[in-house]
Amino acid sequence: MQQQSNMNMNTQNQGILYQQPPAVISTKDTLYLTDMLSWNLLAMKKAHFFAQQCQDPEIASELERCGQMHQRHYERILSHLNVQNQQQQPSNNGMM
Repeated sequence: MQQQSNMNMNTQNQGILYQQPPAVISTKDTLYLTDMLSWNLLAMKKAHFFAQQCQDPEIASELERCGQMHQRHYERILSHLNVQNQQQQPSNNGMM
């Protein structure tokens, strides 16, 4: 009976949607964000490389668009991290 109660609580907790990100990023979250940045950077570089190698201008154009999309994703993730980092740093009001 206890096991079934715990299972119900776990499934209920998984359905929670947060309106704002938490104030602190866990180590696991940081590692996942680092992976996301790496994946987007790699995809951007590969798309650009293959666009340069491509003979068909239409396909090359689509590959460049794909690379630009990954670049936008990379920059958006980075901007979110920078905003969060700036909010967490206490201001020292000119005092050192």
